[in-house]
Amino acid sequence: MGSLKEIRIRIASVESTQKITGAMKMVSAAKLRRAQNAIISLRPYSNKLNEILQNLSSSAESMADLPLFATRDIENVVLVVISSNRGLCGSFNSNVVKEARHLIETKYAKQAAAGKLKIICLGKKAKEQLAKNYDVIQYNEALIDTPVFNEVAQIAQFLMDGFANKTIDKVDIIYNRFINPATQKLVVENYLPVQQLGDGTEKKQLNDYIFEPSKEEILEELIPKIMKLQLYKTLIDSIASEHGARMTAMHKATDNATEILKDLRLKYNNARQSAITNELIEIVSGAEALNG
Repeated sequence: MGSLKEIRIRIASVESTQKITGAMKMVSAAKLRRAQNAIISLRPYSNKLNEILQNLSSSAESMADLPLFATRDIENVVLVVISSNRGLCGSFNSNVVKEARHLIETKYAKQAAAGKLKIICLGKKAKEQLAKNYDVIQYNEALIDTPVFNEVAQIAQFLMDGFANKTIDKVDIIYNRFINPATQKLVVENYLPVQQLGDGTEKKQLNDYIFEPSKEEILEELIPKIMKLQLYKTLIDSIASEHGARMTAMHKATDNATEILKDLRLKYNNARQSAITNELIEIVSGAEALNG
């Protein structure tokens, strides 16, 4: 058991930490509310666009000549890794980086060995870890703090142009999908080529639409917009997940600080009681010595 002074210093330190974690929890809760509202508002729009795409792509013939649907041998791979700019959010960032490395070492080991695997990092933490071993061709941390659709659309357009020009054969996105404030799901999502919904036997016309101009022309115009929105949605998903993870981590840290304070105060009281008892014994012993 430490001295009274040492225990008092520890108590003051833990109390200071508790105030910080409590404040960070409140800040994350406020940011989470905004981010959660953003992703909840965006999902119905994204789902409706995907429903329209499913209707337009109901016939295999309409997909045949679209470059973003082309499947070919995978030589050049791009991974889009979305993390946060700051820590103190539990395993949020480490899980993303760990999954990216696992994917590279297993699924894309051949491309990585040939120097044909590139990474786009959205978020500072992923870039700090992955740039040590892999080729990071684009990096943006400002979008994590202030997501701007036009800037995300430029990244999406870069990927689509590369795929159409055959300088990119495969694009995957690694991010945390927001489920609820306490739950985030780590996801590896295919981005390019665009997955054709269902197989040829399951496809059917979902609604009786009249197409003007042709279905193919509408697809050519609509698919790039859907792809830009999809990348933007994954970014918003990740941001909401980050604030949820940080709020949960700070809540646990605050609770842990409370438990540590209980133990330290108990130790302090025991030490203080022992010190008082020793002083009383010394006083009594001294008095008896004088009387003797």
